[in-house]
Amino acid sequence: MNVSIFGLGYVGGVTAGCLAELGHTIIGVDVQQAKVDAFGRGFSPIIEPELDDLLQAAKRSGRISATTRAADAVAQSDVSIICVGTPSLESGRLNLDFVRKVSEQISQALKESGKKHVVLFRSTMLPGSTRNMVREFFEDLRLTDQLRIYYCPEFLREGTAVKDFREPSLSVVGTHNGQEPEGNEAHELLGGRPSVLGWEGAEMIKYSCNYFHALKVGFANEIGRVCKFLGEDGARVMDVVCEDTRLNISSYYMKPGNPFGGSCLPKDVSALLSFARQEGISLPLLDNTLDTNQAHLDMLIKLIVRNGSRKIGLLGLAFKSDTDDLRGSPMVAVAETLLGRGYELRIYDPSLNLTRLIGANELEIQRRMPHLASLLKSNVREVIEGSELIVASQKCASMDDLAAWVKPEQSVIDINGWRDLDKLPWNYQGLCW
Repeated sequence: MNVSIFGLGYVGGVTAGCLAELGHTIIGVDVQQAKVDAFGRGFSPIIEPELDDLLQAAKRSGRISATTRAADAVAQSDVSIICVGTPSLESGRLNLDFVRKVSEQISQALKESGKKHVVLFRSTMLPGSTRNMVREFFEDLRLTDQLRIYYCPEFLREGTAVKDFREPSLSVVGTHNGQEPEGNEAHELLGGRPSVLGWEGAEMIKYSCNYFHALKVGFANEIGRVCKFLGEDGARVMDVVCEDTRLNISSYYMKPGNPFGGSCLPKDVSALLSFARQEGISLPLLDNTLDTNQAHLDMLIKLIVRNGSRKIGLLGLAFKSDTDDLRGSPMVAVAETLLGRGYELRIYDPSLNLTRLIGANELEIQRRMPHLASLLKSNVREVIEGSELIVASQKCASMDDLAAWVKPEQSVIDINGWRDLDKLPWNYQGLCW
């Protein structure tokens, strides 16, 4: 395949060398003549293991060339990959001038030539950027099927970029509608087993990964500071934490939905935070963990209030399924708030038996919701029939039972990803989707 690569910096240089290794013919494009000249001679624009050898091999086989003329590169290629930089402005926002300029050049070249083409955006851009670029430069070409456009984020680490390209840990293709791409160019060029999302979803994947990596580094360093204060080995502590692949290094908690609750997480986060403050240890991530949990709960309550319904049914009250533990339950907080605002509540949770609540669990509910007995219903029918809005935090009823009583004028907010609720004839809304 003939491929033009716009931007011969870190991502563009590695992409070019690796694609040439796979047998593709590469035309590099950059505004800097010195970089174009060096690339055309097979010299890497960056220091990266193996890249010099790849480019030299491609030069010897005649599979790479370079130019400053965008129109020439587009004319000689089937696919254009946009890898130009998106540096930060002083305000912290992204500077998309280079992406915009390249998009304009490619668009103009295609309008003049009339040839069919594929564009892969690979530059890191905030969600909505690809759609804005398409709207500004490519929409007429896309609608007439002259051009297919994908967003394919890169996940290349400096120092291991060539290996990462050959064996991608993650492969993502963004399309305009989130459906499978019409062609196989992205998969053939970038490899892996791509997950397909909409343009905005694919753009968000890149930021989600980097945000998560930054959090992990910050978390490990905060644990390290506490361990240093205690005279313990922070690296050893984190090694042991990572040995748990069922919960710690897993997808178990990586599911948007309910705020965290229960008897452990709120208590232990608060205790460690109190200890750190008392000892003068700065832990900003920990310091804001309860705040971000509260912000998520506030969003849920806003969604409920915004619906406008006054009769609310809750499916699930305990902090998670298959338990009667009400301590720290976000749904208890939701119920408490709604009752305080005069809403009419009905609750169904088959795991709850008020006669069996004892100890701290009993004290918690007596303190916060002393009239819980009058709100709990023995079957889901009573909750559905008497409510205008259902807030579902647990899969505590069968779909057949729900289908028998749901009405089109009702609404449901799905908190934890019970996606089958969307198949019932009511107004469905997800908490984070």
